Amino acid sequence: MIELRDVQYVRIGTKDLNKAEAFAIDTLGLNVVGRTPDRLYLRSDYRHHCICYVRGEPTDQVVGFELKNWRGLDKALDALKAIGVECGRGTPEEAKDRFVHAFIWFKDPTGNRFEIVVRPYEANRPYVPPRQTGITGFGHVGMNTTDPERDQNFWLDNFNAQVSDWIGPAPLLRIKNVHHQMALFPTRGPGIQHVNHQVGTIDDLLRYFFYLTNKGIRIVFGPGRHATSGGYFLYFEGLDGLTYEFSTSDRNIIEDPENYRPRQFALEDESFCVIGAKPDIKEFKAA
Repeated sequence: MIELRDVQYVRIGTKDLNKAEAFAIDTLGLNVVGRTPDRLYLRSDYRHHCICYVRGEPTDQVVGFELKNWRGLDKALDALKAIGVECGRGTPEEAKDRFVHAFIWFKDPTGNRFEIVVRPYEANRPYVPPRQTGITGFGHVGMNTTDPERDQNFWLDNFNAQVSDWIGPAPLLRIKNVHHQMALFPTRGPGIQHVNHQVGTIDDLLRYFFYLTNKGIRIVFGPGRHATSGGYFLYFEGLDGLTYEFSTSDRNIIEDPENYRPRQFALEDESFCVIGAKPDIKEFKAA
C-alpha cells in the first residue's frame, strides 16, 4: 500500500500568466512565490507553493501528493507498475520545477494525472495576505471521475485513503484525520472539479462573499454549510472557468479514524447545503 501524507499542490494550465497572477492576488489573496516566463508559483501556508499556473492549455491539470516515507518512492513506483496503471518517474529537471527532491507520476482510471513527491520544499517565509483574507492554508481538491465506485476503490485498494462520507455516488476521501483531502464527482471526463482553501471563520467567508460579489465574480454555490463536514463554504468561478472554494471543513477533525463510520447522504441539494443554498455546479446537482 502506498501511504500518502497530504495533498501538496495543484498545477493548472493557462494561456495568460498575467491574468493568472492578477486573479491569484486580487481574488484568491495568495502570495506570489516566483514567476518565470512559463510558471507562476503561489503560497497560502507552510508549503513552498500550493498552486502553480503553467503556461499551456487550461485542461493541463495535475494534483501532487506527498509520500509519507521519503525513502519509499521506488517502492511506490513498483506498486503502481504492478497494478498496470500508466506511470513513470519525473526527471531531475522536472523535480526542480516542482521544488521537490524527486517525484513519480501516474494516471487514475479516469485519466486524471497525479504526482507523488518526496522532500517537497517548505516555505522559508510566512504567508502574508495582501488583504484580510482569513486563509489558513491549502485544503483539498475535487476531482472528476467517470466511474465513482471504480475510482474510489482504486484509492482504497492501493493507497491509505479512507471514505469519510458519500453524497449519492460521490465519495469524500481522507488520508489524514481531517474530513477530506479529495472528493470524486461523477462527470464525463478527467479534470480538477474544484480547488479549496481553508479559512478560519464564517466571518472570513462572508467577507469573501461580499468582496467577490462587489468584484462581479460569479458565485456558483453558497454561502452555505455542508451536511458532511459541517464546514461553511463558498464556491465561485475562477480563472479559465475552474471552480474555487473557500471553506472551514478542515476544522472537522476525525478523532478516532479507525472506528469512524462513513455516512451515506442522498444526492439532494440539502446534502450539499443544510441551510438552503442551491448549487449552480453541474456535478453537485441531483439527476
